[in-house]
Amino acid sequence: MKRDYYELPKSSSIMRFLWKCAGGDRYLLERATYSDQIKYMCLGGIVFATGAMAGIAGGYAFYTIFEPRGSAIENPIHTNTLFGALLFGLIWGLMIFNIDRFIVTSTGKGDGTEAITWDEFKGAIPRILMGAIIAITISKPVEIRMFKTEIDIKLREKQLEQQSAYQAKVDSTYNEREILLEKDFGGLASERQVLVDRIKEAEQAYTDNLMGKANGVVAGNGPLSKALKAQLNNLENQLEKFDIQNKSRLDELNIRKDKLRIEKDKERDNNEKIANGLDGLLERIKIAHEVAGGWITLFITLLFMAIELTPVFFKLMLIKSPYDYLAENRDDLIKAEKGIEVKYDFYKDKEGIERHLVINHEAHRLMYEKVKLTEIQKELTDYAVNKYKEQEMRKIDENLENYIKPIQNEE
Repeated sequence: MKRDYYELPKSSSIMRFLWKCAGGDRYLLERATYSDQIKYMCLGGIVFATGAMAGIAGGYAFYTIFEPRGSAIENPIHTNTLFGALLFGLIWGLMIFNIDRFIVTSTGKGDGTEAITWDEFKGAIPRILMGAIIAITISKPVEIRMFKTEIDIKLREKQLEQQSAYQAKVDSTYNEREILLEKDFGGLASERQVLVDRIKEAEQAYTDNLMGKANGVVAGNGPLSKALKAQLNNLENQLEKFDIQNKSRLDELNIRKDKLRIEKDKERDNNEKIANGLDGLLERIKIAHEVAGGWITLFITLLFMAIELTPVFFKLMLIKSPYDYLAENRDDLIKAEKGIEVKYDFYKDKEGIERHLVINHEAHRLMYEKVKLTEIQKELTDYAVNKYKEQEMRKIDENLENYIKPIQNEE
């Protein structure tokens, strides 16, 4: 807008976009001062930047939650999860952006001075709480991304510890089952070993007799050798019979042994998978607190809270400028055009707080017209009823027989 004493520079498309982000009125800003334009551009820049950071943080948190689990060190990018994270980050950023726009737009100027009074601060508490919650949700994903290298190393150590602990638990569990199974094998083996030992002794005695090594025995296949051979054959038959009788039980034990070995190998294979599952968002946040320490974590959170709450406090601290007076004039013109009158501090409520009296003249006019039309309609209705009454009375005077007929008794 050109003036003889002051000329505003032409606003750029970026400046107008940031005005929208801050909830500024372009029509009024183009007729205000350059400082007003800059103030609202800066406010809009903060709101836009907060929404952008929220989108990045939300997308990273989404990717961290839904990415395939694996080693914290060797962790390639998963394309499908990345596309989902980009979509979620865009939606999340737009949502936070609109919430911030609402917070900034709904925050008034207070009393128009730099000082923030208690009443102004008390009125802004809900907006401050919402801003603080948003700042915390943004800061945590950014925090774990800032310390990603340190977190990955620490997380990998925890994964290896978890893997070692799980391996020890698996070995302990299956060792107990293997010991019980070996006892069952041991019972059969000991019985069979007794027969095997007896067979070996019989074979040795038979051989010694054949070769004449036994004391007082002549070498050759005599009656004693034949008796020892018969005993050996009997023992071998007992061993064969034992093997046949216990074959099904031995096969069952071998099946159980193979099944137990397969289960144990399967649990060992799951060991790394279970340990790699220790890679969620919550675990990374906990490690970030351990790695960074309480003070650094607090500082990062306060930094994002400062960025998020800056527009709220700045609006409370802003001194009234031409833009604010133009906005008040616009509001008054709209109210006057629509017949709305506001009498400020007109009365006190029950608690002694001064309240404004709002008079809607247009509504009162319409109500007055409706009331008068209703009253006229009532009068016309009464008049019509009276005229109808007079008409009916004349009909009665002229022809009474049509209204009252004599009662004839029927015999």
